[in-house]
Amino acid sequence: MRIALLGGTGDIGQGLALRWAYDTDHEVVIGSRDPERARAMAEEYETELDSLGVSRSINGFANGMATERADVVVLAVPPFYVRDTVEAVADRLGEVDVLVTPAVGMDRAEDGFHYKPPKAGSVTELVAESVPEGVPVVGAFHNLSADRLANLKVELSQDTLLVGDDEDAKEMVRTLAEEIKGLRALDAGGIANAAEVESVTPLLINLALNNEGMHDVGVRFE
Repeated sequence: MRIALLGGTGDIGQGLALRWAYDTDHEVVIGSRDPERARAMAEEYETELDSLGVSRSINGFANGMATERADVVVLAVPPFYVRDTVEAVADRLGEVDVLVTPAVGMDRAEDGFHYKPPKAGSVTELVAESVPEGVPVVGAFHNLSADRLANLKVELSQDTLLVGDDEDAKEMVRTLAEEIKGLRALDAGGIANAAEVESVTPLLINLALNNEGMHDVGVRFE
């Protein structure tokens, strides 16, 4: 399977790229608005994997080229870029099996981070409104610590919550998520539930900021 991470040079994109390259045999492709940056980061990821004894080829392209022939596209860009990114690659999304969005709208104030959803209700709903008709959208990976995800020497032991209206697409993302060792995917319902999932992220960041030893805090439901 070919997984394209648009914005794969950022924190969450880096973590997912490294984990899928380390734990699975899927083809991982890095996308960016700047193809040179995508290629440079892909080489850095290869070097890091090689240092751990894993030889993998990771390619970097402009976002549109990365999207072509991808089975799954992860929209690993900041929330204020999601609509523009979707529109920029819309003509390449027709054959994509599923578009995944982990973005969360937040503001930072003096007292911490606060959830700030777009007018659509959540970033996941915004993405679902922006994609071409027939492209299934799944919200996932919102509440993971990007630093912990990118540290391949650390076991995750965390959950990710999935929201989506297409059950087949959600099952595909569940399988991909659980191929990452230590990650469990739980079904949180349809896209209408995305705001409840996304709003957990600023809570976790505030916990990490205010409690010693909780820098990589995540969630695990028991």
